[in-house]
Amino acid sequence: MNASSQPPRQPKPAKPEERQRPLPASLRRNAPLVPVDSAGGRALAAVIAILTFLAALCAGGAELVATSSAQWRSDIAREVTIQVRPNAQRNIEADVERAVSLARRAPGVEQAQAFSKAESERLLEPWLGTGLDFNDLPVPRLIVLKLQGGAKPDFTGLRQTLREQVPGASLDDHALWVSRLSTMANTIIGIGAALVALVLMAAGLAVTFATRGAMAGNKEVVDILHFVGANDDFIAREFQRRFFKLGLRGSAAGAGAALVLTIILGLVTRSWRASPAGDQIEALFGSFSMSWRGYAVVVLIALVVAIITGIVSRLTVRRFLNGNG
Repeated sequence: MNASSQPPRQPKPAKPEERQRPLPASLRRNAPLVPVDSAGGRALAAVIAILTFLAALCAGGAELVATSSAQWRSDIAREVTIQVRPNAQRNIEADVERAVSLARRAPGVEQAQAFSKAESERLLEPWLGTGLDFNDLPVPRLIVLKLQGGAKPDFTGLRQTLREQVPGASLDDHALWVSRLSTMANTIIGIGAALVALVLMAAGLAVTFATRGAMAGNKEVVDILHFVGANDDFIAREFQRRFFKLGLRGSAAGAGAALVLTIILGLVTRSWRASPAGDQIEALFGSFSMSWRGYAVVVLIALVVAIITGIVSRLTVRRFLNGNG
């Protein structure tokens, strides 16, 4: 039998493991151009969540300081203090009554209340301690004036009258304290805004490097898309859409964690409200309960992070395709 009469050779059947081997992700039908469920995508989502969490905490802290500062300034601005220093040549009780009478006649004053000698001495206990004999100390007497709501009276006349009729009396409208509180609050708010900007910049840099890595990993797919006629705008839109979804997922997780932490701190401080430590914390930082403005700022930060993720990925892809990345 010659070679021409031999039957044609049949191909060997494929092994079961070869028939069941999955195709690469970039070649599957309906597979996304930019996979976001990969290890790199999950890592980037975690980084975005952490950065959003930090940015939300900074923004929430700045809003908390702004609210507390506004409350402090409102309380201080509604009170004016008259201090009557004791004089051996005068009757201090008569001077206090005279000062109260003059203060009640001043325009814009709603109420004038004089502290007794025991109440004035009690104010010194946090600094000097208890059990001291204040009889030999020239403890001044205080008069607290409550101002009418929205009133901004001019105390020039009252100061002059007190200087003439009640020697040793001085009026303090706390303008210096209000100015210092305003400066401190504005400084803290500015620092918080700067930290939020730095966190957003860090998120943009992380997205830039992640987009470059995704472009390098999908270079063959991009070349095939160019070969079949896809333009750069189509590829950039694909990357932008995928990274926007990834950024939105990460920023939502970070913002949600920040809100949960704020709610927990609010519940803890409310449970400590009856204790001295809780009173001090609430006096300094408030009740750790954000207003609607604070919640809106946190949600806005999450949206801004997601938008920055999409825009930065699109710009990075365009630079990469143009040969500049």
